[in-house]
Amino acid sequence: MQEILNAIDKGIVAYNEYVGGYLILSLLIPTGLYFAFKFKFLHVTKIKHAFDIIRGKYDKAEDTGDINHFRALTTALSATVGTGNIVGVALAIYYGGPGAVFWMWVTGFLGMILKFVECTLSFLFRKVHEDGSISGGPMYYIETGLKNTLGSFAKVMAVIFALATILCSLGTGNMAQSNSISDVLLSNYNIPTAGTGIIVTALVLLVIVGGIKRIAEVTSKLVPFMAVAYFAAAITVIILFIDRIPAAFYLIFTDAFTGTAATGGFIGAAFIITLRFGVARGLFSNEAGQGSAAIAHAAAKTKYPVREGLVASVGPLVDTLIICTLTALVVILTGSWQSGIKGVGMTVDGFTKGLAPLGLTGLGQHIVAGGLILFAFSTIISWSYYGNRAVEYLVGAKYLKIYQLVFGLFVFFGSVWGIDLVWHFVDMVITFMTIPNLIAILILSPIVKKEVTKYFSMMKGI
Repeated sequence: MQEILNAIDKGIVAYNEYVGGYLILSLLIPTGLYFAFKFKFLHVTKIKHAFDIIRGKYDKAEDTGDINHFRALTTALSATVGTGNIVGVALAIYYGGPGAVFWMWVTGFLGMILKFVECTLSFLFRKVHEDGSISGGPMYYIETGLKNTLGSFAKVMAVIFALATILCSLGTGNMAQSNSISDVLLSNYNIPTAGTGIIVTALVLLVIVGGIKRIAEVTSKLVPFMAVAYFAAAITVIILFIDRIPAAFYLIFTDAFTGTAATGGFIGAAFIITLRFGVARGLFSNEAGQGSAAIAHAAAKTKYPVREGLVASVGPLVDTLIICTLTALVVILTGSWQSGIKGVGMTVDGFTKGLAPLGLTGLGQHIVAGGLILFAFSTIISWSYYGNRAVEYLVGAKYLKIYQLVFGLFVFFGSVWGIDLVWHFVDMVITFMTIPNLIAILILSPIVKKEVTKYFSMMKGI
């Protein structure tokens, strides 16, 4: 069995290194730059308006949808604020050096406008069922929006995206998360991975059978709590090491372009390696361009597609530009990036060293473990919804129970499988969603442009 897994892993690594990784590089950043200029950096200039929408300033009782703007955002955020913020950042620095953080920032900044575009389209092309429930996501705007341009191939692209969403729900939003939970519980508390897998699987199944409303209810409580707790701990470490901040930023910016080889037992980080891992982990963190968040935002209560697009644009700001930066600074300021430790252990080491001046050395592992468990669990339950929508699109609602059982099984698999295979699989399946989605939003950009013009013309009169 191990030989088979090793062979599969080698094939996946080959695809990631020679095909998928470079396809993402050639599409993601250029597409983000294109939209940033096309929409005149709307994701920055209209940020206040986005926050006004989120806090309910424009909510109307007659708006159609399953959940309000805040819950749509927290559901989407709970799917992205996960192991990417704790483990993914550490892995990016491990493989690509501190410079990878810069490229994570670039991916996050451009990800804001990418999420605006894809979530505006998702809302515009969403499907309202007879019972009032909502289905939406890239598979719908790919099939309907591209039908006149690509003909029958639009349906093929939509099916590919939906299949990739199911794979991603089992990999990105499932195995990578449960693997990190079991890893941190094993290393910190010596809890067997199989035991963790059984318990997490049972808890996940209890939540996901309730659908989007129960998921949104849980995530709307978990996301603010876990974000504030992790934020407070990280800020404490940063304040304690504030004198090292200029050197840390200098290291990040210079290493981003020189690809200076990392030290302390790290893999040498040439520029292209730094760039690739920064973009890959940035994409894993915020999923902008991947199209996943568009599935959650399609269920929001509003009449205006652009309004929900603006709400969605806040996601990468919170997820990558704030939370990922906090993790990166803790790891770099404390020197843990030179420890040679891989994965979550590097982040644990950073918080342990960071809180040592306060005599709280043992608290670091508990903060990381607690944050990781909450982050990862909320990601799992949100991604189950994404997979549900994809299954419904492909074969109808009657197979959702089967999917949920399979989803639970993969929670367990992720808990007991090795970390390398899980993360390699994650990087591969992300490309299967991202590439068709980026192609679609580029072709459909004139529709978004019309919606933007119409919406802000209307807002002038309010």
